[in-house]
Amino acid sequence: MPITNLQGRVIGTSCAWAEPESPAHDDTNLSRRDFLKVGMLASGATITVGSMLAREVAAQAVKSDAGSRELDISVAGYPFDHVTPLIDGRVKIEGCNTTFQQGKIGDLNTHVLSGPQELEVTEIGLMPFMLAYANEGFRDYSLIPVFPLRTFRHKSVFIHADRGIQRPEDLKGRRIGTPGYSSTSLTWIRGLMQHEYGVKPEDIEWVVSAADSSANDVGQASKQENVLPKGISISVGPEGKDESDLLVDGDVDALFHAGEPRAFIEGHPKIKRLFADPRTTERDYFSRTGIFPIMHAVAMRNDIIETNPWLPGAVFNAYSQAKQIQYEAMRMGWLYGTLPWYGQELEETRAVMGRNFWTYGIEGNRKTLDALFQYSHEQGLARNRLSIADLFHPSTLKFTESPDRGV
Repeated sequence: MPITNLQGRVIGTSCAWAEPESPAHDDTNLSRRDFLKVGMLASGATITVGSMLAREVAAQAVKSDAGSRELDISVAGYPFDHVTPLIDGRVKIEGCNTTFQQGKIGDLNTHVLSGPQELEVTEIGLMPFMLAYANEGFRDYSLIPVFPLRTFRHKSVFIHADRGIQRPEDLKGRRIGTPGYSSTSLTWIRGLMQHEYGVKPEDIEWVVSAADSSANDVGQASKQENVLPKGISISVGPEGKDESDLLVDGDVDALFHAGEPRAFIEGHPKIKRLFADPRTTERDYFSRTGIFPIMHAVAMRNDIIETNPWLPGAVFNAYSQAKQIQYEAMRMGWLYGTLPWYGQELEETRAVMGRNFWTYGIEGNRKTLDALFQYSHEQGLARNRLSIADLFHPSTLKFTESPDRGV
C-alpha cells in the first residue's frame, strides 16, 4: 500500500518466480537463491556471487513446476534515468510482484530510520543510515551495493563575491552557512575541504540555516541530518531566513549546499561558485583519488532477507540491468537528447572514468566508501569508524558487475 509522506505515483510491475522441481536425490536439490544464481549466469552473469561453481550448480537446474509464486514487495526512490526501466516494468525483480513508489530522500530516511518501515526495498541517504547504525543501534535494514545517486561536490561550494574569497584556503576563519549539518553531501564537502585543501571543520564558524530553499526537492530532513558534533563553533541562523538569504544578506561569507541555493539559480550577481570551473576540478580530483562520491544507497529490510535470502541478488541484478538499458540509450543520446555536446560529454566521461562509470558492487566502490567512513568519524558525527561489513548485508559483499558492462 502507498507509504505515508512518500509523494508521487505508485507503479506496479510483476514477474513470476518459478520454483525448480525437486530432483530425485536431496543432495541435488536447488534452493531458491541458487536457482536465481543459475538464472543470472544464463542471462549474462550480471553478478558473480562468492566462489560458486557455476557449472556444478547449473547441472542441478531442472524445469520449473507449473505453480509459480511471487513475493510482493514495495520499492521506493527517485525516478533516475538509470532506475526508470525498473519503474516502468522493462526490468523485473526476479521472483517479485513489485510496486514502485516515488519519494523524497528526507521522507524516505525518516520512514526507514524512525517510521513505519513498510518498505521492503528503498533508496536511502548513506550518511543518515550510517549515523543511525553507529549512534542509535539501528539494525532493521541492511544496505546492498547499489548507489542510485552520486555526484562530485566541488560544485557545491558557493561564495559571496564581495568577501575576498579566491581559493579554498580563504575559507579558514570564515562564517559558512549550511542547511543542516550532517547530511551525506555536507560531510563529503567538509571531507574534501580538509583532505584536499587543509580546511578543517574547526577552522570555520558554522551557521545552520533555519530553512532550506531546496526543501521541495528533498523533503523534510531526518534527524540524522542534523547531528551537531562537539568541538566546533555552530549557531542557528535567524528565524525566517533560508540558506540563500544568509548568503545574499551577508550573514555568512560562503555556503555549502547539496543542490543550488535559490539566489544562484535566479542569477544573483554576487553569488558565485568558489570553483569557477568545477568540472575540470572534479575530473582532476577523480583522476588523482579514484573517488566518485556516493550520496544514496539501497536498503533492504532484514526480516525480508532472512525469509528470502535470494532477494538481495535479485534486486542487485535488476538495478544493474536497468542501468545497462540506460547505458545503451546513451549511445544514441546525441541524436535524441537536447544537449548540443551530449556525445562528446559521454566520450570524455568514459575516457576519464571507464565504460562502467556508475558502478555497483563493493570492490569498485571500496575506496569511496572508506573515505566517507573516515570523514564521518573524524568530523565527530559517527561514534566509531564504520566499515563495509557493518552496513552491507553479508550476502552482498561479493556481488560485482560483469566487466563488459557499460556504455
